Amino acid sequence: MTPGIGSKSVFSSDGLATLVSILRNQGYRVIAPHYDGVAVAYAEIETAADLPQGWSDEAEGGKVRYSKSVSPSRFATSQGVQGWKRYLYPPRQLLFSAERAGSGFRVVEPKNKEAPMAFLGVRSCELRAIAIQDHLFSQNGFAEPGYLGRRRGALIIAVECSRAVSTCFCASADGPEIEAGFDLKLNELASGDYLAEAGSEKGLVLLAHLILRDPDKAELAEAAGQAEAAKAGQSRQLDPEAKDLLARNLESGRWRKVAERCLTCGNCTMVCPTCFCTTVEDVTDLTGTHAERWRSWDSCFTIDYAHIAGGSLRQEASARYRQWITHKLSTWHGQFGSSGCVGCGRCIAWCPVGIDITEEVAAIRAEDRGPQKGEAS
Repeated sequence: MTPGIGSKSVFSSDGLATLVSILRNQGYRVIAPHYDGVAVAYAEIETAADLPQGWSDEAEGGKVRYSKSVSPSRFATSQGVQGWKRYLYPPRQLLFSAERAGSGFRVVEPKNKEAPMAFLGVRSCELRAIAIQDHLFSQNGFAEPGYLGRRRGALIIAVECSRAVSTCFCASADGPEIEAGFDLKLNELASGDYLAEAGSEKGLVLLAHLILRDPDKAELAEAAGQAEAAKAGQSRQLDPEAKDLLARNLESGRWRKVAERCLTCGNCTMVCPTCFCTTVEDVTDLTGTHAERWRSWDSCFTIDYAHIAGGSLRQEASARYRQWITHKLSTWHGQFGSSGCVGCGRCIAWCPVGIDITEEVAAIRAEDRGPQKGEAS
């Protein structure tokens, strides 16, 4: 059969191995879920055998646990520890170097050409996170060349969720259905086969290398019910009015209460798939003839992040937590036209003390007096 964009076809579990092999032969680094003995993270794989077959996860505030079964499923874990941001916007990146030239310096641009990446196993929340960073790294005439270069070369193979862990709340952020933003979308079926749908010409080219068949009614029904099952399994939800709610409660006593628990460790920002705060560091060698400028991830939870002449703007932990959550859920709208949260729940699962972003918003809602006279409703 010859599928078209938007049409559905089925390939076997052996076809997944073929798919990984094809991508590598085409020069892609295949990045996919991989169990490293401690956790499932997104890492480069060589064959489909590197996927976490039989592994599943459970998560709650401050806890993530993995278990192994005889299941043939390769995508039963909800998501990797960190999102695909780690590859599109690396934690540490050389911006340029400089070499002494006479009485001055000569700037040397990085020359390393990176291999294109194929992301295998991208979830609905992560597709939205990528779309958010696509926008923020290209808007208002600003283009972040490193990110955009990697993004242009990236091929995305999405996998629709069929279950949710307790920290998921993507149904509050237009999930978990996958409708756009992919080159190829897969539904992993109970039989071990895969229902595939191409979303681009790149996806069609990949499918042309596989042995395909038409899906039957039962397979279509199974795939159609997966996202609904994932949505039904979510117990957390984010207040849909968080933007205005937080904006009018900047002096809430809740900020001090959450600060009594918050370690300001920055874990939430490190695992968040949309956070993008960075710092820049200039380093030189001992001879003074070579210098480099590096950009590294940073966090608004570090006291030095808001340091200006005279000291830090946000000395208290309460101020730093407020900065993070109000930016993510409120002021992000004004900057980028959407929320900065996609409901992946990583910030809840990987917080050492289990602080829950949905619970904090709900607590502020409970004490909210609503718009006051003269304020916008």
